[in-house]
Amino acid sequence: MATMLSDEQQCTVKGAASVSGLGLFTAAETRATIHPAEAGTGIRFRRVDLDSKPEIPATVEHVVEAPRRTVLRAGDASVETVEHCMGALAGMGIDNAVVDVHGPELPACDGSAAPFVDAIRAAGIVEQDAARDPIVISEPITVRDGETTLAALPSESATLELMYILDYGAGSPLGRQVDSFSLDDGTFGDRIAPARTFSTAHEARAARQMGMFKHVSPRDMLVIDENGPVDNAYRFENEPVRHKLLDLLGDLTLVGRPMHGKLVGFRSGHSLNHKLARAIIESSRRGAHQIRELVDPAMEIRSIMRLLPHRYPMILIDRVIEIDGDRRAVGVKNVTINEPFFQGHYPGTPIMPGVLIVEAMCQLAGLMLSHKLERTGKIAVLLSMDKVRLRRPVTPGDQLVIETESVKAGSRYGDVQCRGYVSGGLVAEARVKFMMVDAEKPL
Repeated sequence: MATMLSDEQQCTVKGAASVSGLGLFTAAETRATIHPAEAGTGIRFRRVDLDSKPEIPATVEHVVEAPRRTVLRAGDASVETVEHCMGALAGMGIDNAVVDVHGPELPACDGSAAPFVDAIRAAGIVEQDAARDPIVISEPITVRDGETTLAALPSESATLELMYILDYGAGSPLGRQVDSFSLDDGTFGDRIAPARTFSTAHEARAARQMGMFKHVSPRDMLVIDENGPVDNAYRFENEPVRHKLLDLLGDLTLVGRPMHGKLVGFRSGHSLNHKLARAIIESSRRGAHQIRELVDPAMEIRSIMRLLPHRYPMILIDRVIEIDGDRRAVGVKNVTINEPFFQGHYPGTPIMPGVLIVEAMCQLAGLMLSHKLERTGKIAVLLSMDKVRLRRPVTPGDQLVIETESVKAGSRYGDVQCRGYVSGGLVAEARVKFMMVDAEKPL
């Protein structure tokens, strides 16, 4: 009979859990063994192949930036490619462990976290006599690097939710993919952990020319060209975005404590993941009231109200977490039972009216178009809507994450593709067109 573990108590493994194989970047024979650890000690890596057996705490303060992987260092000792192991530990609810590593890098195995999850399941999990002390995200924290964005958002759920948007553009062999999961939904081990690391064929050829990865072939990891995986097959139709969720979880676990909130990533990688982890730690030290001093949102409500003519009860964007000129924007509408439209739509089964979901998407599109300097003082007036699809209901407690992308924009015209998501699932989409007109002076 399965034992139900508490979400509030710290946990460790019951016994040793071992994984062996070659390192992906070093090609070294290596072995990792996860051991129980005392409550409150967190995750530590121990280089047992070195004479002094140095320990390296699994915290972002010990990250050394390296391409396409997460590397930790303490003194002269380092351990590479820890993200899949860290993701497995977090996904399985392990707070405290010592991971003995015999070699410079953790085993790559099949490029996923499944071997670590299997080992943890075989060893067992045990609760400890200490409560978890989570970091609760109470204010949005956003980090950016060029076209990539990563945000930590408040959530009403007492857990960590993750959403990722993978979109490398029209020239990529990978199509657009979106997925999400929650740490308390029980799906990590079977739906996220088996997703393997991947590379495009172009990237793989470039790495081979640099002398890298000669010990692996496309049969050992996902190499993707315009026809799909080379000499391989997907485990899931959207396996790449699931692997990005795995990496995001593993890297953000380096904050050193559980988190309650929502992570939303767009094209982010290890470096930006580490940047957000540092920002979360710094904000938790300073206090929630100082988060804005650390990393401002793209637009908060006062800035939104300066550009939008809408007012209560028709202003439907609470915060803009990313805006890239008039090209792309990501915004949030937090849907609560206090919304005035729930009084009549419908009191017994409250559902956000579809027309208001579309209105929220149009408002973000209008903000995006009005944001450009040449259109300052103008407002976006809706001309037409095409291909409107309402796919799932939006109900109280949902956080509607809206993404807008400009198809075409001029000084007096805008054509925008809009999409709305709840917990990573597409709930609505529309193609909308606007005319930019001078804002009328108030009466």
